[in-house]
Amino acid sequence: MPFAVLLTKDAARDLDALYDHIALNDALEKADYVLEQIEKAFFSLSEAPERGAYPKELLALGIREYREIFFKPYRIIYTVLDKNVYVLLIVDGRRDMQMLLQRRLLEA
Repeated sequence: MPFAVLLTKDAARDLDALYDHIALNDALEKADYVLEQIEKAFFSLSEAPERGAYPKELLALGIREYREIFFKPYRIIYTVLDKNVYVLLIVDGRRDMQMLLQRRLLEA
C-alpha cells in the first residue's frame, strides 16, 4: 500500500517562494519545469520513502529521523511516520544548510 505524501505549510511556502523566484529571475517556463520535477520527486516517495539518504548535516549530530532526496540543486527533506511521508523543507542546496536545518527542524 502506498504511503501518503503530505507537504507541511513550511514546505508549501518553500515551493511557492522557489517558483516565484525562478519565474521572476529566469522564465515562467523554467519555473513550471522545476516545480513539476520537484513535485514528481517528492510524490515518488509514496512507493519507497526509505530510499532517501540522511542529510549529512544531521547525521553528523546523530539525527536519523529525517531523510532527503534531490532534484539538483534542490534538496527535499522529509520524515516518515506510520504510512505518511511529511515533506518538511524544499531548498536550494547551495544555501547555508546547517543553519537552515537547525532553525527549521531542530528548533521546531
